[in-house]
Formats: sequence, C-alpha cells, structure tokens
Amino acid sequence: MLVVSVCSLKGGVGKTSVVLGLASAALSKGVPTLVVDLDPQADATTGLDVAVHQELHIGDVLTSPRRRVVEESIAQSGWSEDRPGLLDVMRGSSEVAHLDGRASERSLFRLTEALEFVEGYRLVLVDCPPSLGALTRSGLVAAHRVVVVTEPALFSVTAADRALRAVHEIRQTVAPEVQPLGVLINRYRERSPEHRYRLTELSEMFGPLVLSPPIPERSALQQAQGASRPVHSWPGSAAQELSRIFESHLGRLLRSSTRTRRKVTAPTR
Repeated sequence: MLVVSVCSLKGGVGKTSVVLGLASAALSKGVPTLVVDLDPQADATTGLDVAVHQELHIGDVLTSPRRRVVEESIAQSGWSEDRPGLLDVMRGSSEVAHLDGRASERSLFRLTEALEFVEGYRLVLVDCPPSLGALTRSGLVAAHRVVVVTEPALFSVTAADRALRAVHEIRQTVAPEVQPLGVLINRYRERSPEHRYRLTELSEMFGPLVLSPPIPERSALQQAQGASRPVHSWPGSAAQELSRIFESHLGRLLRSSTRTRRKVTAPTR
C-alpha cells in the first residue's frame, strides 16, 4: 500500500482538485484507493459524494487510532456505488481543526498508527490542509511520497519551496522513509507569459522535482467536481485531456514505490 500525501502551504492552489483528479484516475484504472481527508474544510469528502454526517471521522481517528474507529470512519465514495471497495473516503470534518495546533511528537504518529488497520487498498491519498500545522505534519509523517501542489504565481512558488523544506525537515527528524515525489503545477495557462515565466522559475529552482505535464486550467475540472463527479465521467474534450494528464501522474505515483511500509513505532515521550 502506497501512501501519498498531497500538500500545499498556500490555500487556493487547487490541492483538493488534484486529489480528486488522481482519485478519478485511480477509479478509472481499477486501483483500490482510500482518500484520507485531513483538511478541516472536508472538500474532498464532499467532492467524492460522501455526506458529512455525525458518523466517526478523521478527528475521531486522530484522537483514538483504534481499528473500530478507523473502520467506522471510512465510507464508500458515491463515485463507486457499483464497485464497493474500489474508492473509499476516511471522512473529513470541520471538527478536526482543533487538532491543528501544537502537537507532541507522539501525536504526529497517530495517522500512521491508524493506517496500520487499513487493508485492501493499493493507494492512499492524503489531502492535507493548506498550512504547516499538526495535521499536515501528521500527513507527512504517514506518507511514503509527497506531492506539493502549486500554481504558476509568485507567492505559490515561495510556498512550494517552504513545503519541500518541511518535507526535508520531517525526513531528517521523525520519518526517514518519506520522500518528495515532486512539485505539481496546477491551473497552468500556456498562453500566459507570467505562467511560462513561473514554470521556468520552478524548473530552475527544483529541477527534476517539477512534475510534467502541468495541469492546465480548464473549467471542466471545476464543473465535474462541483457536481461531485469524477472528471473521467465528464463530457467534452477538455475533460478527456485532464483525464489523460491525471492518469499520467497516477502512473508516476504507482511506479515510485512498490514496497510496503514497515510498521512504525511512535515515540513514547
């Protein structure tokens, strides 16, 4: 089981849209996938056609990472009604926001501990909040690979650099197995001189860590996700283009590691 955390240290760059696009590609390819919604906005849960009710959710999991809690926090995505077990969601909730403050080192391992009870999936996509609080750090600690989402804009480029530095810090301190897969540029407009300039800047800063191709800005993606539908089911050539690009990035994710993570023991202090 490959755990991939998708993060950004700047809001509004389309991080959750990338998670949903990858989930759509996984569903189309028959890859059993679990989406873990760590973001207090819980947009991934809503986008995957799962209602946010009073059932157990990610906040309960991080408070008490036991098998029963983990199992009851997972719901089937409405995208896969006819294919149970192919695409599921660990429900998000706004209630998880209170866990995003200061945290002990031990608490950063609770998601890792919870995922030890998860079975039957080939891929886990963790949608992290757009900040470097305890929730995002928990997502990074639990991951094998990290995808940093950015836009071709000045402040987003700076945030991508900070995100990669945070991954390096986590790797050097508490989670040596985590590695950055790369920086994924979202909402790219080829005809924009500013976007072309920022793409060059990102390539000069991060070299091969810049993932290709960038995800173009297309209204089809927002339309599909606004309707809580996978982009692969959305009509039109733009949706088909996006589907091919997300499949390409999904393939890169799955090729990045086929190893099963060893059990991690949290610090006792």
